[in-house]
Amino acid sequence: MTTLSADDEKELTLIDHLVELRDRILKCVIAVVVIFLALFYFANDIYNFVAQPLIAALPENTSMIAIDPTSPFFAPFKLTFYVAILAAAPYILYQLWSFIAPGLYKNEKALAIPLFISSVVLFYSGIAFARYILFGIVFSFFVGVAPEGIQVAPDISSFLSFALTIFFAFGIAFEIPVAVFLCVWAGLAEPDALAGKRPYVVVGCFVIAMLLTPPDPFTQSLLAIPMWMLFELGILAGRMVKKRQEEEEATDSENPPG
Repeated sequence: MTTLSADDEKELTLIDHLVELRDRILKCVIAVVVIFLALFYFANDIYNFVAQPLIAALPENTSMIAIDPTSPFFAPFKLTFYVAILAAAPYILYQLWSFIAPGLYKNEKALAIPLFISSVVLFYSGIAFARYILFGIVFSFFVGVAPEGIQVAPDISSFLSFALTIFFAFGIAFEIPVAVFLCVWAGLAEPDALAGKRPYVVVGCFVIAMLLTPPDPFTQSLLAIPMWMLFELGILAGRMVKKRQEEEEATDSENPPG
């Protein structure tokens, strides 16, 4: 009877993992395609929903324009594709979780699920903040400061690029509490040490906002201030987990195994 060597078993395990990873990636792609096909009929409605704050801010008898002849088709098409990815995000994270969960310890599993859920909720919250709060303020400001005699008629492709950039920036910015929490949990930083760097963090928030938003202080503040508040929330969560870790260590020291 032929027996497999240790190298053969290791190679077989690696191949099994790669096959599983391929299958899960394929499932994620199928999920995105299915959602995209289901939403494609409503592509124009989705685009109008995203652009509504800008349309509402435009002067009377003006509208958005399409400089490129293909923009009326491809702009809603592109937006719908990104919406399909966002809608499939929970399923994609579930596939990721199913792939890595067997290799995690029990305490890591207990922490990973809330982190996954929190990451999705915070990312969606950042996009919602941009759509429902930021857009109305920013577009009203930009349209209101247009020089006299200039008719504001934004291009639909340019608006889409702007909107996607803002959505991505705010979605990532709202992940700050998760990042801070992970740093504290992993022992990479102490909550008090992070709190001591608060002045540098505030400056960094405004620098990041300056790079990701239009060049006006008002819009930059609308991103920088929430980032700072989310950093403080992350420190608060980090202090809670640090306190819990110290309590568990104290309990273990009082009740040694055996």
